[in-house]
Amino acid sequence: MRITKLSLTLLAFLIASPAHGKTSATEIQHAAQAFLERFALAQEEKGYSVTFATGSVDNRVALADCDRELAVDFTGDPWKSEHPSVQVACHGERPWRMFVTTKVSIQGPALVAARPLARGERLSRALVTTRTMTVNASRRGVLKDFSDVEGMNIRRAMNAGTLITPDMLSAPDAIQRGDHVVIVARSGNFSVRSRGKALSSGAIGEQIMVENLTSARTIRANVVAPGRVQVTM
Repeated sequence: MRITKLSLTLLAFLIASPAHGKTSATEIQHAAQAFLERFALAQEEKGYSVTFATGSVDNRVALADCDRELAVDFTGDPWKSEHPSVQVACHGERPWRMFVTTKVSIQGPALVAARPLARGERLSRALVTTRTMTVNASRRGVLKDFSDVEGMNIRRAMNAGTLITPDMLSAPDAIQRGDHVVIVARSGNFSVRSRGKALSSGAIGEQIMVENLTSARTIRANVVAPGRVQVTM
């Protein structure tokens, strides 16, 4: 495995005296290595292959001896970066922490466009396919399951083979302008329903203008489901 020298940023450290001992560079190295090995094994169970590189820690680093097992965790998102930071820390009586940069590559299935897609197209199974890619090379995230994108609209045109990321998609309109809808006016556990007409289109979670057909008033309501909007009294 190619060895990449780790870039170390030490936030707080103690030069250990012979009486107290010290945490060696080798112990820090082993802790980081073991953490990444566990991460790789966990992702393997989900269908991903992880390779990583760690390098030597400066032997001049002398941190206080830790009376607990060293704690290691990512400080950056390994699914959105090939160089996520790792923090090695002691939470014992003489606490310290330091950051270690690493090289992590996650290979696995990701959804890509099966053919050129136009802005506004609604995704179906025929329009997407799966390829093995370095999924954490994209800082915008990736999508693996077709159920996550089925029926979503394309925000912008893309070529065949383009990796489909969440920011490229928008939810389809649950209500179209001109649709007749049910208006639910809610206050706590009490609610009143009336008939309305959508004056604009919107997806679930968005606000649209609706005409109340009973009172002839125009109101702003939240889209909560196809054909249903809600207002708070």
